[in-house]
Amino acid sequence: MEKLKALLLTEGMHGMISQVEGLAKALNLDFIHEKIELNNFWKLLPPKITPAQNFVFKNKIYQDFNVLISCGRKSVIPSVYLKNKYKNKIINIHIQDPKVSLNNFDFIVVPEHDGLIGKNVLTSKGAIHYLTNNELEQNESYLKSRVDNQKKIVTLIIGGPNKYYSYDDKTIDKLFVKIENNFIKKNYQAIIIPSMRTPKNIIQKAQNYFDKNQIVILDIDKKAYLSSLKLADHIVVTCDSTSMISEAAITGKPIYVVQMPTIKSNQRFKNFFNLFESLNIIKNLETSVESWDYKKLDETNRISSYIKDKINKHDFS
Repeated sequence: MEKLKALLLTEGMHGMISQVEGLAKALNLDFIHEKIELNNFWKLLPPKITPAQNFVFKNKIYQDFNVLISCGRKSVIPSVYLKNKYKNKIINIHIQDPKVSLNNFDFIVVPEHDGLIGKNVLTSKGAIHYLTNNELEQNESYLKSRVDNQKKIVTLIIGGPNKYYSYDDKTIDKLFVKIENNFIKKNYQAIIIPSMRTPKNIIQKAQNYFDKNQIVILDIDKKAYLSSLKLADHIVVTCDSTSMISEAAITGKPIYVVQMPTIKSNQRFKNFFNLFESLNIIKNLETSVESWDYKKLDETNRISSYIKDKINKHDFS
């Protein structure tokens, strides 16, 4: 049977890409990914007061797809416009709260901690993503030759500042000292992984701080990221990204969360941390290290199985 075609629309951020591509792969779709761009005036307005017209966005999109998967504020209006235009010829799925009428979409996928409710709303524990256990296994060897087999492994995944959390030298210095005292001095080898939002000076600081026996990845490297998750005995993630924490939870390995300085409080983050603590997935990084187990979290496949059944029954004519 020929694969259905999918168009993925995001703003190009890692967390968004991870979610749309993860869902498309789980649905076994043949997809292309387009970074959506709004015209100058319209990018300043929220979706609820933006007209669902093609002059709002720069992209020239033609109907050569069956399924549209969008994520992020800027992709809301293009998704609504294309659904209005092609109606039942396409199924549109939006990831995250669109902040417009839910009736504009066939499905909306949101994390449980968002608190959104509707007949077409599917909720996941944490964010859905593109990681699979097969991919982790396939990429394990990428860093394995650099790993000391006599040591345990701690993987530190560093995010970056956003409107809720700040990064400063003092906090980063304290984090590196904790990694050294809690892990490296206790026979661990550290793998330091940056993200798309990690400031260059922090990557350089890590390279200068850690000795040559630790592995500091200097650039965005998907294979290194996947390999580090598979090789790790413990995972440490900064608190600014629920996506990275959700991705790490597919491993079933202990995850320590690093609390960064708060710029402004956000209830969604609080709900997320409370949920993952209740599931025994995360603990705050303090001054001691424990080991614990939890059921590997694979919400992408759970969500996709429901949508796949609906797609198979859908009449695209």
